[in-house]
Amino acid sequence: MKTDVQGISQESAQRNQEEKRCTLVGMTSDVCLSALKIGTGIIGHSSAILADGIHSISDTVTDALVYAMVRLSGKGVDERYRYGRGKFETLAAFLISIILVVVALGLMTEGLKDVWAAIQGETLERPHNIALIVGIIAIVVKEGLYQYTRLKGRKTGSSALKAYAWHHRADALSTAATLLGVAGAMFLGERWRVLDPIAAIAVSVLILVLAYRLGRPAVEELLEVSLPDDEKGRIITIVTETPGVKAFHNLRTRRNGNLRVVDIHVKVDGDLTVAQSHDITREIERRLSDDLGEVMTNIHVEPYRGTNDCEKAHEY
Repeated sequence: MKTDVQGISQESAQRNQEEKRCTLVGMTSDVCLSALKIGTGIIGHSSAILADGIHSISDTVTDALVYAMVRLSGKGVDERYRYGRGKFETLAAFLISIILVVVALGLMTEGLKDVWAAIQGETLERPHNIALIVGIIAIVVKEGLYQYTRLKGRKTGSSALKAYAWHHRADALSTAATLLGVAGAMFLGERWRVLDPIAAIAVSVLILVLAYRLGRPAVEELLEVSLPDDEKGRIITIVTETPGVKAFHNLRTRRNGNLRVVDIHVKVDGDLTVAQSHDITREIERRLSDDLGEVMTNIHVEPYRGTNDCEKAHEY
C-alpha cells in the first residue's frame, strides 16, 4: 500500500490504534504490579520484592515513553515531516534499549554488593510467604504481556512494540531472579540466601544482551543504514522485471519506522511520452508496495541511450 503524502493511510492509522491499545494494556498492568510489589515488600519483609517493585515504577515511565512516541508516529505526513514520523517509533526502541542497559547495570551493581556482603558474613532477613506468591503472579503477568505485545509487534511491524515486548520479558526474568532468591532464602536456610544476588547478576547480563539486540537495529535505522540485502535484491528484481524499464542506477534505500523509502533512477525508451513514462513508474510503485508493504518511492526517469547505460546499470 502506497503512503498518501497528504497524511496517513488507513492501514497505518489502524496499526497505530493497535499500538496505542497494546501500550495502554502494558501501562495499566505495570501500575498495578508496582503497587502490589511495593506493598508486599513492606508487609512481607522482603527487600528483594520491594526493590523489584521500585524497579517496576520505571516500567511506567517506559510505558508513557512508548505511548507518546506511538502517538507521534501515528500523525502521518505533514509539511514539516514529509517522510512521516515513523522514526519516533525507532527512537522509542533506542530509548528502551538504553533504559534496559541502566536497569541491568543497576541490578548487577546491587547484586555484586549483596554478594560481597554475604562473603563478609552478613545475614539477610527471611521473607514472608506472600512475597513468593506475588512474585509468581508478577512473572505470569509479565510473560503474558510479553507474548501479547510480541504478537502485536509482529502483526503491525512496529519496532517500538517489539522492543516493548522484550522489556516485558526482561522484567519477567528480573522478577524470576528475585523469586529464586526469595525461595532460596525461605527454604534453603541462611547459607543459600546469596542465590538472590547471584541470580540477579546473571539476569543483568542477559538483559544487557537483549538491550544490544534491540538497540543495534534502532541505531542503524536512525543512521539511515540501507535496507537488508534480501530486500534490496527484491527491489532490484521488481524494477528490472517491470515492462518498459531498460536499466537503473542510483538505488538508495532506508527505513522510516514501518515505512520503506526507495529512491532510484530508471532508464526508459527516450521516445516514450511523459504519460507513458509515468505509467511505468506507477507500475514499479505498485509492485514494490505489493511485495514490501508500505513504501515511499522517489523515481527519477531518464532516457535510455544504449549499451553504455546497461554497463552502468548496477552502479548503485
